[in-house]
Amino acid sequence: MHMDKSIKSVGLPVSFIREANQFVAYTPALDLSTSGATLEEAKKNFAEAVEMFFNELISMGTFEDVLLDLGWKKQEHSMVPPVVISQGMESVRVPFAHI
Repeated sequence: MHMDKSIKSVGLPVSFIREANQFVAYTPALDLSTSGATLEEAKKNFAEAVEMFFNELISMGTFEDVLLDLGWKKQEHSMVPPVVISQGMESVRVPFAHI
């Protein structure tokens, strides 16, 4: 299947989490994460990772299949990411080993 490559702007839900001395960027829409030493670096690395992810899907010919598997919807001549309806903290009981 031949696919024309064009650039479109898509809004992706992304969470930025601080882990020790790194900032982690994660989007459930692509199940993709990256990190950086600063928040700005994590944002830059996230944009680069998303671009590489989509370029790889196009080069492998799996663009539509992978996005559909990730919950994206096909609308006319475009793909629309899943929408996060809630994000928050949930209190759960977790067993921990004694350290």
